[in-house]
Formats: sequence, structure tokens, C-alpha cells
Amino acid sequence: MRYPQMLFLSSILLLSACESQQPVEPGDASASPPLAEIPEIRPLSEPPIVIPVKPTPQESLVADTLFKGLQALDQDRLLTPIDDNAYMRFQKVLAIDPRNEIALDGIEKILLRYVELSREASRRGLFDDAEAFLNRAEFVNKEHSSLSEARALLQSEKSSGDLFFSLDNEDFINRTDAAVFRLGEIAQQAKSDDAFFLITAPNDSLARWMYLQMRSAVEGYRLRGNIELANQISIRLRVSE
Repeated sequence: MRYPQMLFLSSILLLSACESQQPVEPGDASASPPLAEIPEIRPLSEPPIVIPVKPTPQESLVADTLFKGLQALDQDRLLTPIDDNAYMRFQKVLAIDPRNEIALDGIEKILLRYVELSREASRRGLFDDAEAFLNRAEFVNKEHSSLSEARALLQSEKSSGDLFFSLDNEDFINRTDAAVFRLGEIAQQAKSDDAFFLITAPNDSLARWMYLQMRSAVEGYRLRGNIELANQISIRLRVSE
């Protein structure tokens, strides 16, 4: 009797063991999580090493000359003095590097600055100065398109019929009696011709002083005009047509 019972119990244990080894169905909450994949580890590449290249003597010369040329341009040393001007510096660079964009642009700016100075002088009736500035611009590049327009403006101002008064800078800066007398004369001329005035002076304080002296000289008359700042002191009377 004991042998059949033991055989029966052994059969039950064998079946239980087989069931525990069967594969787990998908979705079974009792399933163990899959093993994590180990990422591939790669060493970082070495950063590139940049070794600065020492400029050649020629490159150093070009850079230094361009710097000095730009300084001269900023300070209006365009063609003078002879041994330290912007034009000379830029030409020196172009002799080494004919296509250097900074030097070519600097030459262009020299010419345009002279054209600008000529226009300002023309508007103030300083016709000799305006002509001189245009001559310097032509020395830089006589074929430049802006020259013809500037010369047309100069000619137009010369034939405008306006009255231009070039004044002594020292007298006016020091506000002398001679300056006060001259302003009185100009104010009377403005009243006589019913002219529109344009005062140019190096600072606002001096320009307003000039206007007040003119207004005092024609008390009761309403002067009409404008003020501009410029190095040269001058007055222009635009006569009404």
C-alpha cells in the first residue's frame, strides 16, 4: 500500500515542476522585466588643436598701413600732410595688394568726403574753397560720377543771386565790436531785401549770439532764417524773388 502512494505523490511533483518551466505568456504580470541592453561605449575624439600662424612681414605691413590710413581718414587728413595722409597709406597697400577691399573703399571715401566738403562750401558761398575741394576729388578719381553733380551745384550757387558774407573767424569768436557792427550791416541788408538768412558757426552759442545781434539791429522787423553748424563762420542771404 505504501509503494502506490509514493508513486502517486512523485507523479504530482513531476507535473508541477514541468508546469513551472513552461514559457510565460505575453501580458503576464508575473513576468520578469527584460534585461537592459548595455550601450556601446566609444571614446571621445580628440579636439582639433589650432596652432596660430604667425603673419608674414608683408601681412603685418599691410595691416599696420591700413590701420594708419583709416585713422587719417577719420581725422580728415585726406591728401595732406604729404607724409601722413589717408590717400598715401591706401595707395601703399594697393601697391602690395591691388584688390584689397579696405584700401579701395578708403580711396572711395576720400573722394566722397571732398565732394561733401565742396557742397558745404558752395552753400555758404565759399566758392573758391568749393572749387579747391572738387579739384582734390578729381585728383583721386576724375571719372567718378558724383563730380559732375557737385560742379553743377557749385555753378548753380554762383548764379543764384544770393548774397554771401565771409566773416573773420577771430572777430566773431571773440565777439568784438567790429563783429557786432558787421552783423548790424548784414541785418539791414536782410531787411532791405526781405531776405532769408542762413548763419553758419562752429557752435550753437556763437550762432545764437550772431542772430541776437542781427535782430537787435533791426528792432521791430521779423528776421527769417536758419542756423547751421560748420567750422567756417559765414552768413548767406537768400533774396526773395
